[in-house]
Amino acid sequence: MSALNLKWIDPTAVFTPPHRTTTAHLQSIYPFMFSPGLGSRGTYIGRELLGGSFCFDPWELYAQGVLTNPNMLVIGQVGRGKSSLVKSLLVRQQVFGRRAAVLDPKGEYQGLADALGAPVVKLEPGGKICINPLDPGMSMGEVDPDEIFRRQTSLLQALASSSLNRPLSPEERTACDLALLDFRQDYGTARIPTIPDIVEWLLNPHEDAAARVSTTADEIAHSVREVALELRRMCHGDLKGMFDGHTNIEVDWDGPLVVIDMSAVFSSSALGLLMTCATAWMQSAIVRPNAGRRFIVVDEAWAVLSNIGVARWLQQSYKLSRAYGISNIAIMHRVSDLQASGAAGSEAHALARGLLSDTETRVIYGQPASEVELAKEMLGLNEAEADMLPSLGRGQALWKVGQMSFLVDHILGQREKTIVDTDARM
Repeated sequence: MSALNLKWIDPTAVFTPPHRTTTAHLQSIYPFMFSPGLGSRGTYIGRELLGGSFCFDPWELYAQGVLTNPNMLVIGQVGRGKSSLVKSLLVRQQVFGRRAAVLDPKGEYQGLADALGAPVVKLEPGGKICINPLDPGMSMGEVDPDEIFRRQTSLLQALASSSLNRPLSPEERTACDLALLDFRQDYGTARIPTIPDIVEWLLNPHEDAAARVSTTADEIAHSVREVALELRRMCHGDLKGMFDGHTNIEVDWDGPLVVIDMSAVFSSSALGLLMTCATAWMQSAIVRPNAGRRFIVVDEAWAVLSNIGVARWLQQSYKLSRAYGISNIAIMHRVSDLQASGAAGSEAHALARGLLSDTETRVIYGQPASEVELAKEMLGLNEAEADMLPSLGRGQALWKVGQMSFLVDHILGQREKTIVDTDARM
């Protein structure tokens, strides 16, 4: 008699009844239906919560046609992981030879600079370091002189508009142009104009320049007096000593990183104006042919967007990104920061939308419920994407990359945690 082939069954086993679902939901557990992500040609970011590893590189995705521009927006409440993502991205991109320049309004990037052996340029009123926002820097000789003049004019008008907190009149814009033109005619490339030079010209315009626009020097001086006095604040007022002279520091822009620390003026009412000066100085060195692919990080970007004149200048700068291989990264807290200076229908609102159209990678960390509706409108989120924003945990973000969406859990290495930590004081 042959032995029976018996199978033992564990009486404690739990039997789960069948579950019926749609293929849209089933793909999250069926291994052959995982999201393909963005491929492996890029920097490892972390784990896609509905798929496998998530890698990202704006230049690779631009080359593949996934993106039409390399710019990024990183947005999220305090403590959700914005700075950790950006700092780890800059560290990991070193493997690919990417460089970076960071505008640091709160002094949070010292650890990253120390880890990379990079310089930190600390700006403060009455300090030893002065940088000239009109200085073309390393662009001199590599960029067409007319392009350099255009950048100087655009920046000067943005600074004047920001100082006055209103758009410039035609007379004021013309006077800024004439001041720079006269300086170029007098000195050529032998001397670089400074803010005090422009203020002096605006207070005492040249008669021959006035004649070129069929007016008098006295009429120009009268029409631009407000501009001159506001710009004078940078030379003789509470902001003196940072942007009112020739650049007196040399920086290795071919190194891995340069950080500009502006924590000394973080509480200043002119923070946006000062950040614009510093950003312009960075760009003059970076936005030039053969400078290499590089990130420009502007933390606390709400301060720059809070003024129409400055926001207009920033939008023009964003449009240079593709020509020179620059990936601009703007960091802010809330979606409402994008319209900090105006309501729907205003020029500020239109400028915010214009910046977003030039920013195809949007990384959205946790947002309060009050921001959900605005997130749908401004960031192009669908109902499900917007509704998940208040429930995202620390390190979790919704990535909108071109036309694709990913839910990503950012993963840090042990050594990176000490570099990106902004909670040490807590």
